[in-house]
Amino acid sequence: MSAAPAAPAARPGTGVALALLSAFAFGGSGVAAKPLIEAGMEPLHVTWLRVAGAALVLLPLAWRHRALPRQRPALLAGFGLLAVAGVQACYFAAISRIPVGVALLVEYLAPALVLGWVRFVQRRAVSRAAGLGVVLAVTGLACVVEVWSGLRFDALGLLLALGAACCQVGYFVLAAHGGGPGDARGAPDPAGVIAYGLLVGAAALTVVARPWHLDWRVLRGSVPVDGALVPAALLLAWIVLVATVAAYLAGVVSVRRLTPQVAGVVATLEAVVATALAWVVLGERLAAAQLLGGALVLAGALTAQRSAPAPAGPVAGQRRAGAGERLPQDADAP
Repeated sequence: MSAAPAAPAARPGTGVALALLSAFAFGGSGVAAKPLIEAGMEPLHVTWLRVAGAALVLLPLAWRHRALPRQRPALLAGFGLLAVAGVQACYFAAISRIPVGVALLVEYLAPALVLGWVRFVQRRAVSRAAGLGVVLAVTGLACVVEVWSGLRFDALGLLLALGAACCQVGYFVLAAHGGGPGDARGAPDPAGVIAYGLLVGAAALTVVARPWHLDWRVLRGSVPVDGALVPAALLLAWIVLVATVAAYLAGVVSVRRLTPQVAGVVATLEAVVATALAWVVLGERLAAAQLLGGALVLAGALTAQRSAPAPAGPVAGQRRAGAGERLPQDADAP
């Protein structure tokens, strides 16, 4: 998706600052969500609160782009189901069982998985550099989960984190087939896609999460965060307003002011931020080998992302994730 021509902006400093803000905001989602989950809330309920709250805040933006559902129904459905509901539900479920940093680093296998799709499903050649990126990412993942120790982490938690990565892949593949030069409708505004994606995601999660069974008592009290009591409502406000609304919008604006390659590099700081915050706030410390593995995963993700063959049409925006979930970077990104 592309909101504007991909020419570098005149004020890259502002773009870098916004990209850093977006990475910090996205990276803090798991740190704020995990105490709520540990206090007794279901991961799906926390996910629903995040998505539904953000969708409510962005309703004016959805109204501004009210023609989008008629123009891009498949794109909005794919973004809502995969990049919003799928990624976030899998990620929050994963962090209920494994450390935040580990879950996000597993999610960063998405660029390597996209290359697997290109090579084995689409049967297109990939460069040696792309293959190196996959090797680095897989080697780093082996270090993160400490396979030599008999896989210490919860296997279901790792599968859920991998599910988040797969949801990202699904959206990357979907987005690569829309908004190309042969499409007379042009590329939709990413801000509108985000607003409607959140609405679609909220509707889908309502069916799955059944929020009418949500334990609202948790939100009326305080929850422990590494020994300190923090109001649960404050954590939820951070998740909705900062880790979702501000993170998505700052990411969209930053990618308009930067080259997509620079925005992609800055976006990888999300995993660093999440791991550091989990270490400081939640006391989730990683061993030296795991930190080295995390660096290899990020290096592999960057290498794979920059080396992937260009899809049929330009795809610009910003990645998600994790924790959510951002839009794909550009035509050079997977």
